[in-house]
Amino acid sequence: MDRTETERSTHREVCGRLMDSPVIAAVKEEAGLDAALQSECGAVFLLFGSAASAGRLVDRVRAAGKLAIVHIDLVEGLSGREAAVDTLAALCRPDGIISTRPTLVRRARHLGFLTVQRVFMLDSLALSSLPGQLGVGKPDFLEILPGIIPRVIGEVAASTTTPVIAGGLIRYKDEVMAAMRAGAAAVSTSSPAVWNM
Repeated sequence: MDRTETERSTHREVCGRLMDSPVIAAVKEEAGLDAALQSECGAVFLLFGSAASAGRLVDRVRAAGKLAIVHIDLVEGLSGREAAVDTLAALCRPDGIISTRPTLVRRARHLGFLTVQRVFMLDSLALSSLPGQLGVGKPDFLEILPGIIPRVIGEVAASTTTPVIAGGLIRYKDEVMAAMRAGAAAVSTSSPAVWNM
């Protein structure tokens, strides 16, 4: 499916807005969402919810003037199949989708969503398999976890044109700065202490 020029322009605008948010609020529960909506972060990664609550959560984020990016793998009631992306699009049409599954990222990209491929860098095998995963999903952004490994962030950022987001275990300003110096375009964190940097 080819995107119209309007869809491409909207997609570029959403990607640009995420790039303008060097710190992204990653929220795991309602209390965290309340704090994120009061923060200076321009984007929120929704790491919780259900098929029934997704629309309400996305609406709250948007009402606060922030990008709503849903981690589809963590939405209760949706399967790990490509049809889950279509279901989420019909339920609430978030600004973006996060997934560890390249096929879901690919489907979300075809539907015009901002896409974030989340990858856990556990060992050298994860690092070496990264090009293949990116080839399938072709995400707009790559989120590397844990985000406190600047050397690996630097290696990945140097080896791909896909902007890197560092996420996971980042709690302090110096960790945000280390990830950014290593080449991360942004940092996602569930730590409210760094949301207003």
